[in-house]
Amino acid sequence: MPLIVETIVTTFNSKREAYIAPLGLIHDGTHWIIAPFRPSTTLDNLRANPVAAASHTDDVRVFAGGVTGRKIWPLLPTRSIAGERLADCVSHWELKVEKVVEDEQRPRFLCSIVHEETHKPWQGFNRAQAAVIELAVLTTRLNMLPPEKVESELKYLEIAISKTAGPREEEAWEWLMEKITAWRQARFDQTTS
Repeated sequence: MPLIVETIVTTFNSKREAYIAPLGLIHDGTHWIIAPFRPSTTLDNLRANPVAAASHTDDVRVFAGGVTGRKIWPLLPTRSIAGERLADCVSHWELKVEKVVEDEQRPRFLCSIVHEETHKPWQGFNRAQAAVIELAVLTTRLNMLPPEKVESELKYLEIAISKTAGPREEEAWEWLMEKITAWRQARFDQTTS
């Protein structure tokens, strides 16, 4: 299994406008791989401007916000690429695409780190923060997984939230649960129509 680091990736269109998305970067031993699904803004941006910033943040609201339409977060300029990174992050990498491996579903952009920087000490994630990240990933796959799997994962993740969540984690969880509730309603509407 490859190492995957869940992070916030900022890509830039041809006008250098930033787009923020939570993504798992895949390490292949030499490169960090960005593999966005088709179609996506991240994919379009990497084709137009083959650089990215990976911001490692301890604020899980950014992950939840990325999958629930809350994509406006304070940014700061990067140093080695023409772009931006999250203002509130533990550290960040500046990445340059070196090679693209085409794929019908998820092209793979093989990137090298051209600059990395630490901004504050890393305290690690508590269980609630990890649960928010897992639920954020799960909500991107609601229509790919059996409903029973979604519900069982949700039930397990709720335990960590009830035991260790602080205000940021509770807020992020609420955003994600709005998306889950809408998904449940859509499924109910389909079965009753």
